Amino acid sequence: MASKLEEVTEKLLFASRWILAPIFLGLSLALVALGFKFFQEAWHVFSHLIEMEESDLVLTVLAMIDIVLVGSLIIMVMFSGYENFVSTIDAKGTDSLNWLGKLDAGTLKLKVAASIVAISSIHLLRVFMQVGKVDPLTKQLLVTNEQVMWFVILHLTFVVSAVLLGVLDKMSFSKHRDH
Repeated sequence: MASKLEEVTEKLLFASRWILAPIFLGLSLALVALGFKFFQEAWHVFSHLIEMEESDLVLTVLAMIDIVLVGSLIIMVMFSGYENFVSTIDAKGTDSLNWLGKLDAGTLKLKVAASIVAISSIHLLRVFMQVGKVDPLTKQLLVTNEQVMWFVILHLTFVVSAVLLGVLDKMSFSKHRDH
């Protein structure tokens, strides 16, 4: 009796991984929303290109790069998470991704951390480009020195966290991976 109960429990636990499938599918909705925002920004750039200042163009392009990086991060988490925790993706007959099936949970964490650092870097660059600019309506600085300091501290926190994740991963799991 205990053996049968154990077997049923293990089968239920194993099957429960499929609860993640709709969550990963839901991430594709976030990807659609990002795609919409990307093309909204692109439309804004091309419809105001003549009167747009160079710095505003650069800021908008950086915002678009941010969107692309977040979208790439979503794809990575969606596919790799599904492959690692739900089921193998059978991509026969379609375009295949050479990294598919090669990202374990530890490597995925490192890639996510590196992506967050890249996104933070672009955001920090956008902040730096606004230093000294004044809001025409309120006549106040768009970015204060204190805000810049906190953005830099936050960015450095992301960088240090990513480096520490890499060091910890190398110390504990690297010998278990096939490269």
